[in-house]
Amino acid sequence: MKKVELGRRLRAFWAAAALATGGLVVIGSAGCSNAGLHLPGSFWPGHTASAPAAATHDEALATAAPYTPPAPEPPSADTVDSVVASVDGNPITLQDVKTFGTGQGKGAAAANPAGDEQADVPDEPNAKLKALITQQLIQEESQKYAGKVDDDDVQRFIQGIEERNHMTDEQLHAQLQAQGVSYTDFRATIRKQVQAMAMFQHEVRDKVVVSDADIEAYYKDHPEEFNVTEEKYRLAQILIAAPASATPEQVDAAKHKAEDVHAQLVKGKDFGDLARQYSDDDSKTKGGELGQFDPNDLNDDIAKGIKNVKVGDVSDVIRTKYGFHIIKVEDHLVPGAMALNDVKGAIRQKLQADRSKEDFQNWVDRDLVKEHYVETSE
Repeated sequence: MKKVELGRRLRAFWAAAALATGGLVVIGSAGCSNAGLHLPGSFWPGHTASAPAAATHDEALATAAPYTPPAPEPPSADTVDSVVASVDGNPITLQDVKTFGTGQGKGAAAANPAGDEQADVPDEPNAKLKALITQQLIQEESQKYAGKVDDDDVQRFIQGIEERNHMTDEQLHAQLQAQGVSYTDFRATIRKQVQAMAMFQHEVRDKVVVSDADIEAYYKDHPEEFNVTEEKYRLAQILIAAPASATPEQVDAAKHKAEDVHAQLVKGKDFGDLARQYSDDDSKTKGGELGQFDPNDLNDDIAKGIKNVKVGDVSDVIRTKYGFHIIKVEDHLVPGAMALNDVKGAIRQKLQADRSKEDFQNWVDRDLVKEHYVETSE
């Protein structure tokens, strides 16, 4: 084994290095009822610029791609004897290289803080080794951010996994148990991913500058992304159930409860928090998020109740056969060209995300390699 300084010895090695990424989604999902809306909810697809990567650490925690840890690697003589490289003393074995990307190796479900796409790593040993060393570097460097991540950060990330997969906390525990993964190990893996995201935010994303001129140029060059052809709503709801079988007393109690929740919203309470606490609809696990709707697919009472509600506001309490609804209009797309001011924030985030991915690899090649050592077999 030969000890080498990455910044000097492996400059060309890193220029071609692929970044090992995760995003292996094996958690199941269940649908939500969207009671009273006559259309199963779906995640808002929007246009290209309306669903950018998170612009802040907290937003990143809420939107990063979910994954579960890889299965334990079976013991093998290769894993002990055939060490082909190491980063800061941590070995990478021939077995790691062989099983990379199969769900068994170290790289099968590694977090990529710069994005959630699968890296296009060629199926050949040298490319896999490069990706594994890059991954190990990221893991080592992100340990410096352990003190910047607390239990609340980890819990928000896990909550995001549950919401995107339409799961309750109990269902997540059951899924992990079925896979033979302890919840303690799962949280430890998530904590490492959140640390890597904090590192990415501080070292790369916060340093990306997107000017107003950049935004205007993108808007001008991509008019098709900002042309709405069909009217669409994106909605969230809090439902206080009062079915047809409810007694007058139960209906009256449900109405008063809905009015109390509405009053809390008017005072500034968070819609998602109140939905998780009070809503009787399955969408409560997602903070009341329902997805996208064509106006013609809405319940007549709901459509009437949100007709004059502005984006970001909530409706009055709406009575349907399902109970009492409070609807939040999260977005309302009207046919025609979207104004630059309406999409400026989304474009900024998209450009920032795109540039961050490129800058991240540059940071790895230019700066991170100077801070760590690798041993390679020659």
